Amino acid sequence: MWRDPVVPLIEAVDVTKRFAGGLGREGTLALAGLSLAIHAEKPSIIAVVGESGSGKTTLARLLLGLAEPSRGEIRYRGTNLRALDRDGRRAFRHDVQAVFQDPYGVYNPFYRIDHVLTTPLRRFRLAGSRAEARQLIGEALRSVGLQPEEILGRFPHQRVMVARALLLQPKLIVADEPVSMVDASLRATILGSLRELTDEHGISVLYITHDLATAYQVSDAILVLYRAHLVEAGDVGRVVTAPRHPYTQLLVSAIPRAHLAREWLAQEEDSRRNGVTPTAAGCCFAERCPLAMPACVAGPPGLYRIQPRRAVACVQYQDHPTLPRGNPGEVLCD
Repeated sequence: MWRDPVVPLIEAVDVTKRFAGGLGREGTLALAGLSLAIHAEKPSIIAVVGESGSGKTTLARLLLGLAEPSRGEIRYRGTNLRALDRDGRRAFRHDVQAVFQDPYGVYNPFYRIDHVLTTPLRRFRLAGSRAEARQLIGEALRSVGLQPEEILGRFPHQRVMVARALLLQPKLIVADEPVSMVDASLRATILGSLRELTDEHGISVLYITHDLATAYQVSDAILVLYRAHLVEAGDVGRVVTAPRHPYTQLLVSAIPRAHLAREWLAQEEDSRRNGVTPTAAGCCFAERCPLAMPACVAGPPGLYRIQPRRAVACVQYQDHPTLPRGNPGEVLCD
């Protein structure tokens, strides 16, 4: 089937998600007016980082069709997910796969790896025989550093989930905290597997994480979220090594570093409050920002393009060109 290369594989268009509060309570804003386009013809790894409650997993669930936006649209090849017909939904499930944080919570613990890997082959009719199915499973497992003869018959774990996603040869894998539950040595192996998916198989990855260090290690571009809002986006090297938004600077400063002269038991500076009274209309980071000024609480900041591959939502940079609010697309592309 002919595909228009201009139309993104998957696209979030001004997406907002608010969870109802119940019993008269105000709802919780989980994602605020974010736009993002991922093209199948330009495979890359985009990291989405931020602290707990920033909206990372909400974005992942929206892109996977596991939640519906309160406003805006999620589109697959130009069509709203809600409007896909049966064939369209089947194609979407083939092209967009997920790797979740906890394999034991995602898959029935009764089933072994063999069942987890043969089910998608059978459902999408990717193997014409058992021998072909075994060959495809073997190739996928070896691609993530696992030997079929050693792993089949056991119960699923994280690298098997990556192999399962690879098995379908999708266009995009949404990986939600895929290394947060594993030790350091296995973390490096899984991150290497994700990088190989893009470099060798042409699969894009949306890497959801709270860990800036691993985002820097494996990603091409990065989105930084804070309390449902996009605060900085662009080339991962530039954002992590020279952050411009005060929140990104705070995240980078929290990365552990070895300093022989550091007083490890000394009290850290409290960055929780600065005396600024936040407003619903103002910047979401105003009350924690060391550079807060009256303009920060008067209204929401624009998204300013301060470099060819860097955008920051901060009034410090309001003299720079303004991008559409919540839409960093122009700075995520080479």
